[in-house]
Amino acid sequence: MKIIKRALLFAAACTVLFFAVRWGYGELLDRFLPLKYEDSVVKYSEENGLDSYFVMAVIRAESGFDHEAHSGLARGLMQITDDTAKWIAVQLGLEYHEDMVEDPATNIKMGCFYLAYLMDIYENRETALAAYNAGMGNVNSWLKDPRYSDDGKSLYEIPYGETKRYVERVNKFERLYKKIY
Repeated sequence: MKIIKRALLFAAACTVLFFAVRWGYGELLDRFLPLKYEDSVVKYSEENGLDSYFVMAVIRAESGFDHEAHSGLARGLMQITDDTAKWIAVQLGLEYHEDMVEDPATNIKMGCFYLAYLMDIYENRETALAAYNAGMGNVNSWLKDPRYSDDGKSLYEIPYGETKRYVERVNKFERLYKKIY
């Protein structure tokens, strides 16, 4: 088992080295951990009491910084659904129109507002992230189920594999952003 782990680590190191030489270190970072839309991320993170690296990590996990990203019903950098965008627009006093979700600055503003809202409701970052990904209805039902929560406030088990991996990815990306930048 140790030999396999070492071989995998060696292969990963060789891959990183190959791309670092081919693209250059800066371009490698820009492809893997971009700092796109930094002004909007910093501005709206601060307005909502969020860490900007946390928001960067959410954007990286949600859309890979593609402002035109579509996945089912969600759109934009922070993958916001139209129903959620309509609700956020009312909360922020914005006039809703369908295309606003694909505008990077507006999407980041809405996504940061919604993340902060979920953090206030759930008071637990992983639970808030699970709600951002799977929806509040799912998370609320999980919190009532002793198979997933023992205190009704936090989840010790996330039953959706996709959501569990999402929370892990956001946390991993945030750690990398903080370590590298």
